[in-house]
Amino acid sequence: MDRLRAPVRPYPWGDTAFIADLQGRRPGSSPEAELWMGAHPSDPGVLEGSGRDLTAHIAADPEAALGDAAGFGELPFLAKVLAAAQPLSIQVHPSRAQAVEGFERENRRGLPLDDPARSYRDPHHKPELVCALTPFDAKCGFRPVAGTLELIAFLDHPGLRPLERRLHGGDDAEVLRDVLGWLLTAGASETTGLTDALVEACDRSGQGPWMAETDWTTRLHSLHPGDAGIVVALLLNHVHLEPGDGLALGAGLLHSYLHGAAVEVMANSDNVVRGGLTPKHVDVPELVRIVDCHPTTPLVDSPTGPIHTYRSGAAEFEVSRLVLDGHHGARVVGPEILVVTEGSFQLTGADRTFELGPGQPIWIDAADGHWSADGTGTLFRVTTPSSSEATNSGTE
Repeated sequence: MDRLRAPVRPYPWGDTAFIADLQGRRPGSSPEAELWMGAHPSDPGVLEGSGRDLTAHIAADPEAALGDAAGFGELPFLAKVLAAAQPLSIQVHPSRAQAVEGFERENRRGLPLDDPARSYRDPHHKPELVCALTPFDAKCGFRPVAGTLELIAFLDHPGLRPLERRLHGGDDAEVLRDVLGWLLTAGASETTGLTDALVEACDRSGQGPWMAETDWTTRLHSLHPGDAGIVVALLLNHVHLEPGDGLALGAGLLHSYLHGAAVEVMANSDNVVRGGLTPKHVDVPELVRIVDCHPTTPLVDSPTGPIHTYRSGAAEFEVSRLVLDGHHGARVVGPEILVVTEGSFQLTGADRTFELGPGQPIWIDAADGHWSADGTGTLFRVTTPSSSEATNSGTE
């Protein structure tokens, strides 16, 4: 067990204060978007006691570090604290097979791993889960076409007729794939005409059943005027999470996180294929090729008690939220990262004890065997699914 010094990623969409406030630091003027807690080769955390980065620590003795998860060959998950002051790009993550193929293809092109034109920075898929720390808004998955036609009818603007016509007829997934490709490859004049009509309709819509959609359309236009992603976002479900709510995202699901802070956990990957609302590299053909256009209903996973394990569907990770007041013990059989988001705890392992406050992650080797926490607050536990079965609460 050791403290993990986690790097902060300064993406432009990040909040300038949330992560600093969480850690008890004075906020600066630059955005701090993500606190990376893990061993991704592009920015691994560093163990405070040894000064060794987590990737090297695991490689030195994978069995001791990973236990039941040693078959992955590396730490299979990456945990983050995400703080979005502005919307992230509209994006999709690949399946395992798509990630391997895309990574090898970009390697053959000779693209360095840090090249801005890369979409695939590793050969891994990227299922992910967000657990809200503040009110959190997102776009997630395609809405059924009938619902989008109802929204367009509510907006009632002649400038939206080209979009409306394309949404009629055929299987929803086929229609949506055709519309997505059209929107992302349309000329500037066509895109500008659509976005201008859409924003004009939203501005005059007032109160109504689609208020979240119209408000966010206007906000997206103020940040990315004329971007086709504004219209693409209109095709997606709007999801609002309250603190404690979780949302799992699988391969191919088109999405954008709009605003808020969350604990985010994913397979150990940094693969992102973008389609709009960003100054970064946008790979339209690849996005249209791998995106899942079948309509979906996002499932919000709300806590059912003080200890709640979220449904992720991923073999690489499991996330639990523990709202504690007193003593809690857990047996360890796989790698774990713990992070407090409010309150404070005394954390005791096999041979070490730490005073643990918000935003200071702890790494636990599988070989440590157990840990216990005493205090009051909220603690997130990230591990592998087989490891979480060893949890127990109460007096050891």
